[in-house]
Amino acid sequence: MAAKTDLRRFTGFLPVTILCLVVLYAPLIVVAVYSFNASTSITVWGGWSLDWYRDVFTGPEAPKFRQAAINSLVIAVSAGAAATIIATAAAVAMNRTGAFRGKTAGFALINLPLMVPEVVTAVASLVFFTAIGFTTGLATILIAHITFCIPFAYLPISARMQSVSDSYEQAAMDLYATPWQAFRLILLPLMAPGILSGFLLAFIISLDDFLITNFVKGAGVETLPTAIFGSVKQGIKPNIMAISTLMLGVSVVLVSLSWLIGRVGQSQQKQT
Repeated sequence: MAAKTDLRRFTGFLPVTILCLVVLYAPLIVVAVYSFNASTSITVWGGWSLDWYRDVFTGPEAPKFRQAAINSLVIAVSAGAAATIIATAAAVAMNRTGAFRGKTAGFALINLPLMVPEVVTAVASLVFFTAIGFTTGLATILIAHITFCIPFAYLPISARMQSVSDSYEQAAMDLYATPWQAFRLILLPLMAPGILSGFLLAFIISLDDFLITNFVKGAGVETLPTAIFGSVKQGIKPNIMAISTLMLGVSVVLVSLSWLIGRVGQSQQKQT
């Protein structure tokens, strides 16, 4: 058995790693720090303060951001739930039905939104809704979000299902369980960590999306990312940094929770 290669031994590995971390995370750290700035300037430090976080909830723009946040949460929960249901059905079809004609094409279609540039998906969605005469608004945002969230939900669900042997279902059917009972009582509980992880991932992808939402939202409809963008066009204000930091915190918590749930599921699978 060949020994594993230790990448840390390669020349330049540490400097490149540090450079990547700085490029990725330094802007986020700067935004988070300056969201606590007491000064009205976004470049001059005036001491520590929570004024801009209070402004988010009680300031003159609070009603706009509140409604945008409600829209974002409703769409994210609905899109995440719908995408998770479709992704679960797709995972069952791809992993539990054996070989069938068009399986490779079906797998490619499921993962196509991951490979297509987001701006292409946004333009295609807008053209489609315009062509069929569908009025843009919350409904078009929801449909578009469900479409591009499916592959994100599918990945952890399919990975979890592949790690569960079909012998459990076969044993249940040997004991006169129907295929539906074997799925509902045996496979579904074993898949629960992957399904929950897929939902959380789809939820956060929907919650944070800007580009597709901006194309299909219609006039007068805002989600939190588009509301932030609209305010930034008028000039970057410290309250925008506070909102961005809050969204970053929510994203980090949900992504971490999704990862932890996946790890728990893997540990449970190893024990069985």
